[in-house]
Amino acid sequence: MTESGRNPRFDDDLVGLDPDDPEAQAFARHLDRMQRCEPGFTVEGTLHNVAEFAESSTRVGGLRWWIAATIVVLLVLGVIVASWDIVVRAVQWLAE
Repeated sequence: MTESGRNPRFDDDLVGLDPDDPEAQAFARHLDRMQRCEPGFTVEGTLHNVAEFAESSTRVGGLRWWIAATIVVLLVLGVIVASWDIVVRAVQWLAE
């Protein structure tokens, strides 16, 4: 996005589309997200990808929203179970 709020994609990739059209603006944002090249193996990259997943799941509705919510619940449940296992093993190790 430039300072004027206009996406430069309308000058390069989306020539001929109306830059004020909400659907064209959404498509330009979609193209920006698809062509982003950043490392996903760093902590910052992983957090950015999780934030992008959360933002995209709030844009959808219906069945897709429920699937995204289920994935998030399963991920949180997995973190809780793994954390509990680590704590139990640490306590057993310290008790020896």
